[in-house]
Amino acid sequence: MITQITAVPKLYIGIDIHKRSWKVHCATDLFSGKSFSMNPNPEQLKAYVTKHFAGYEVSIAYEAGCCGYSAHRCFESYGWFSLVVNPADIHRKGKEKHTKTDKIDAQLISRELKDGRLDGIHIPDVDREELRSLFRRRNDLVKDFRRIKSYIKMQLLYFGIKEPEEFDNDHWSHKYRKWLDDIVFTNPTAKATLESRMRFFRFVDQELRDVSTELRRYCKTYHKNDYMLLRSIPGIGGIVACGILCELGDLRRFNSVKHLAGYVGLAPGVHQSGSNYKTLGITPRAHRLIRSYFVEASWQAIRADPVMQAYYRKHQGRNVKSIIIKVARKLLSRTLAVIKTETPYCIGVLE
Repeated sequence: MITQITAVPKLYIGIDIHKRSWKVHCATDLFSGKSFSMNPNPEQLKAYVTKHFAGYEVSIAYEAGCCGYSAHRCFESYGWFSLVVNPADIHRKGKEKHTKTDKIDAQLISRELKDGRLDGIHIPDVDREELRSLFRRRNDLVKDFRRIKSYIKMQLLYFGIKEPEEFDNDHWSHKYRKWLDDIVFTNPTAKATLESRMRFFRFVDQELRDVSTELRRYCKTYHKNDYMLLRSIPGIGGIVACGILCELGDLRRFNSVKHLAGYVGLAPGVHQSGSNYKTLGITPRAHRLIRSYFVEASWQAIRADPVMQAYYRKHQGRNVKSIIIKVARKLLSRTLAVIKTETPYCIGVLE
């Protein structure tokens, strides 16, 4: 009697990825498998699988983190089914919530993958990923810019130096910068400190301008259609439009406003038990940077768009923060509509 294999054996690999080593757990559809450590090299893992699990259908998953998506792209090039997952999506049982090691993490990923309970995050293409790095570099510079301005203000306060009333605002004009350069201290050491901070301030200021210009130039050149559509929406300026293109990618991939709002973090949390039902405010799971951008853009939108302003006034009397979140959700909805229909926004017309 001749036997014939009618089912393809399956291999499920969970990896806890770190810079210097990977903790790997291999499980088949029949057995729980084994765990081992290895160098962070996809080729080495491929050689191991080829040697010990030849002919298996391979599925592999690891947590999103600082190591990016290069390993994922290598795994897919081998013909494997690969997922990069949000760490919060990996289910842990009671005891597992209080015990964490690299080995346990790899086992959990392998188990969840085998049970079919994992959904991968969106993986941007290389072009979009590298563009995102430039956008995030700009945000790092914004933080540095705010920090050095605070240090300079702190030094003035510490030494009891009063700013002229005309400069007592957030705008650092050229006249204000010249006034800072001309401050005289009793000893040269304090002056040297201020001069050092002013040099760093000017460096960060110029870097921020250069990176912002390059970011806008690239988006206008290579994503011109979507960029101009986004710019037609009141409240969405050049940098916010670049942020949407960099961080969210092509908005056409979202099936609905609910899907997009859940990703950005402008969806409400809900708690229901029996007849008790209440909302918990916006969900803590969010793309915090883009959510903050939409909230800031909403303040501009209610100044420029009569329809958005009327929507804001309709809810006056409630908490201002709650109202602006509702406006941000509406702005998000209109942003998706503009991109999907490829129709520029008309102020006061689009409902």
